[in-house]
Amino acid sequence: MDGLLKNHMNFFSENSSAENEVNAEAAAFKEKRTQKKGESWADLLKFAVIALIIVVPIRMFIAKPFVVSGSSMVPTFENGDYLIVDQLTYKFEDPARGDVVIFRYPNDRTKFYIKRIIGLPGDTIKSEDGKVIIYNKHYPDGLFLDEPYLENISLDNFTVTLREKYFVMGDNRPQSSDSREWGPLEESYIIGRPVLRLHPVQNINFFPGEYHFIDSPQQ
Repeated sequence: MDGLLKNHMNFFSENSSAENEVNAEAAAFKEKRTQKKGESWADLLKFAVIALIIVVPIRMFIAKPFVVSGSSMVPTFENGDYLIVDQLTYKFEDPARGDVVIFRYPNDRTKFYIKRIIGLPGDTIKSEDGKVIIYNKHYPDGLFLDEPYLENISLDNFTVTLREKYFVMGDNRPQSSDSREWGPLEESYIIGRPVLRLHPVQNINFFPGEYHFIDSPQQ
């Protein structure tokens, strides 16, 4: 009887030890899993912070996306074109005649427009039946602008003298709300110029819409 009881005691003791080992291993695994999960969250948080540090300054000061809305720049840009806007260049150089620019609409700064610079500060701009003539100190007798990017013209007749502002117009003249309607544009409203077109895929290109007039500096 004593031997049988002793065997039973040994059996329960061994089972209890094995169970303790299993529990210890389970606890260790759980602790390791919790620690690993904590490390994963910490790594994710680090990645998010690093991404913000990199992306936010780029979006704010260097480049930002812009989607063309409307037909005012057809055929150069179509509705829905996805552009990346260079916000840095104009911090170091002035906008040039012929540049396509993205800017805040002067009458509603929450809206962004895309147009082409036609007149520079100091210019007198004259339009005769849609043909644009520039007068300034370099061209006192006038310079007729050759605009090969135009498919649709409007028979405008006007004369505007610029002081410290820019005159912008859409490439689709009959369908564009621009300086002819709401006046010259202050430089402070200009956000930047399109440096890359990403959509549609078949039209991916760098510096879309770029055009230099003969009196514009070459890049």
